[in-house]
Amino acid sequence: MEEACEIARLPEELVSAALARTSPRDACRAAAVSQAFRAAADSDDVWAGFLPPGGLPPLADGEPPGPAPPSSKKELFLRLSAGPALLQDRLVSVWLDRETGAKCYMLSARNLFIVWGDTPEYWSWIPLEDSRFSEGAELLDVCWLEIHGKIHSKMLSQDTTYAAYLVFKMADNFYGLNFPVQEASVSSGATNLTRKVCIQAGHRDNNNYDSDDDDDDDDDEYDVYLKENVTFPQKRVDGWLELELGEFLSEGGDDGEVSISLTETKGGMWKSGLIVQGIEIRRKKSG
Repeated sequence: MEEACEIARLPEELVSAALARTSPRDACRAAAVSQAFRAAADSDDVWAGFLPPGGLPPLADGEPPGPAPPSSKKELFLRLSAGPALLQDRLVSVWLDRETGAKCYMLSARNLFIVWGDTPEYWSWIPLEDSRFSEGAELLDVCWLEIHGKIHSKMLSQDTTYAAYLVFKMADNFYGLNFPVQEASVSSGATNLTRKVCIQAGHRDNNNYDSDDDDDDDDDEYDVYLKENVTFPQKRVDGWLELELGEFLSEGGDDGEVSISLTETKGGMWKSGLIVQGIEIRRKKSG
């Protein structure tokens, strides 16, 4: 107790300077130590250091969501890390990683380049009720699947490893998305990584969206894909599915674009039932 009291006697600005060199989680924990620590841990001097250097891209009116404008830097950080805020064009959303403050984004379907996306026979644009974006793209019928997204490197946080995910759902009558498997690609600077992925792949032990747990053919297919290092979709807490397309390192000083793609153009098989919300780019957590 004596040691704690001695620490509490430090000037608030000195405690704030020390906490600003930690992390948002450490600052929240420090606020529980004492009244003096709480004042320092909640100060704008601390939380300004957790917000992205140079600020965020211009947000849409009324963003981030809330009953009133944020009253402090801490409240602003907590709101931006609690959920996505729309940028001015309302086609991209941004939020902060709660552990590090890294900027994360989702590119809406309207912000992507989808081959045949504006051809009504092949794709349909539908309203979304469970998304920050007003609409998504529903695949009606194509034999050539090609989706591309890109983001400027300077929009991302430096020295951060990111992963890109396709965020989607399946319509009731989907087909043709399990074979051939798709190819995902993430390109950043001189690095271009590709992997095999499968949008329509189900298995009862894989924590994904398996639509028929009793189908032994699905299990056999899944085992074959495992041997080929195929990546499968996973369920999200918001009810959507996500498929990891790849990862990349955002290094300081990058002045270019990160390009992300999902394609299947070789098999000639007709496909239907994919509902695309967008591509999410968020900090890749270790482990």
